[in-house]
Amino acid sequence: MKKAARRGAAVVRTQLSEPRLEDAPMSDIIEALADGRITATALTRAYLARIAAYDRAGPMLNSVRTLNPDALAIAGKLDGTKPSASRPLAGVPILVKDNIATSDQQPTTAGSLALEGARARRDATVIKLLRKAGAVILGKANLTEFSNMFALGMPDGYSSLGGQVKNPYAPTLMDDRGIPVVTPGGSSAGSAVAVAAGLCAASVGTETSGSLLFPAGQNGLVTVKPTVGLISRAGIVPIAHSLDTAGPMTRNVRDAAMLLNVLAAKDPRDPATERQKRPADYTADLARDALKGARIGVPSDPADPLNDPFYGRLSSEWTKVTTDAINVLEDLGAVIVRAGMPERGWMSGPGTIMAVLNRNPLSGNKGQAVAQRIVCIYELKRDLNLYLKDWAIDTDMKTISDIVAFNAANAEKAMRFGQDLFLAADLTRGDLREREYKFAVAMDFLSARTRGMDAYMNQHKLDAVLFPGSEGAAIAARAGYPSVMVPCGLVSGVGDKETPDYPLGITFAGRAWSEHKLLRLAYAYEQATNMRKAPPGLPALEAQ
Repeated sequence: MKKAARRGAAVVRTQLSEPRLEDAPMSDIIEALADGRITATALTRAYLARIAAYDRAGPMLNSVRTLNPDALAIAGKLDGTKPSASRPLAGVPILVKDNIATSDQQPTTAGSLALEGARARRDATVIKLLRKAGAVILGKANLTEFSNMFALGMPDGYSSLGGQVKNPYAPTLMDDRGIPVVTPGGSSAGSAVAVAAGLCAASVGTETSGSLLFPAGQNGLVTVKPTVGLISRAGIVPIAHSLDTAGPMTRNVRDAAMLLNVLAAKDPRDPATERQKRPADYTADLARDALKGARIGVPSDPADPLNDPFYGRLSSEWTKVTTDAINVLEDLGAVIVRAGMPERGWMSGPGTIMAVLNRNPLSGNKGQAVAQRIVCIYELKRDLNLYLKDWAIDTDMKTISDIVAFNAANAEKAMRFGQDLFLAADLTRGDLREREYKFAVAMDFLSARTRGMDAYMNQHKLDAVLFPGSEGAAIAARAGYPSVMVPCGLVSGVGDKETPDYPLGITFAGRAWSEHKLLRLAYAYEQATNMRKAPPGLPALEAQ
């Protein structure tokens, strides 16, 4: 396989000197395909070669859980098709998170040993849209098992079926536990690492609360966590329909906008998309001067340091990077409004959390109760049971109870970190008729939306709210509102451990359906700074 992969890499080096595949934006790849400087087959072979060299060997990033055995055949059929308005991604290799259903030979497992070999009756809606746009589905990306709604204290990017994803900027693991010193972020770790390492042109991940934003920030990428309902969730292994969404992971803002153009579509299989609002083209009006006059809220009040959950906990190095980013925004003409966010906006509202007993054998908090969101625990059982019934085939797992029982019977392999969250979810009715659940949904919206983001943006007449890294992920997620992450610099060190430099991003968050505005603000910042740096040690493959 390595020889064949290297032959593919050699083809790319003779046909395409620029852009460099190890760090090429998707838009450059599309331009090369449109110009005839490369074919879909050569491009797919080249990415497969990089996966063989860096994901399966070398630093062994482990970001790709499984490859699509039909990828080269699909690419071959697209060799005569150039990207166009009707097929904007023709020939572009895309990885998707392994909780997104495909009706081909690839399994859809959510990283669970219990779902090993499970396939899907049909393509998820986002897969249909990608195929219609001409994308080559290269494979499935590794992830935190069940999108980090499985066990308390599970490391980011770990799954019982796929193993541990590594951060390409600092792939060192702790010797005693095999856990990365620098997290790759979760739960869409593989989707992010693969793009950062140049193993695909772009990827699709999912988020419930932070699962796009966190790994994008840790890997120097751009992502859009959309308004709930902008992108269909039909065919995606769920956590909670009140919060779940899919989103793009790319190397720059324009690429994210291009991919969002493809993914954002109404779908009768997902009622949340019925209220969707979107522009005709997310790439329109991406301008360098978009920040001029924009009012950007920074939820950090120097006069109230105790009420500073977003910026107050940052290290000195992170504080410097984010301060530099804010200064750039001001230089570009933005009006920075420093004001603390109402406490209701960041503290859990009354009746929205519950205690879950920590049985994780490797956790320092084993035996203690850990606060978890009621909405996620209760919706997990109902939503996952529906997915297993309506979508999953070639598996004996028909309910969450079946998965719990399988894991208990295969504990040594399936339950390294326990399954506390699944145990808690399995104790619910599974029909969402509980009074505490209904109250929690209402209180989440009241605390995060009405008295949180809405109140803050209304009071200060804001166009967006700026958060360091993914620190604001929870409030935007609970409100169902969008966020756009863009790289803003590099930091080093984790606690008392020295590490190589790794990325940090900033997040622009806003009201429902404001993705276009947020993309414009992020684009202006990106073009002024160009802060993304490719991970070291993953060079172009030499011709053999």
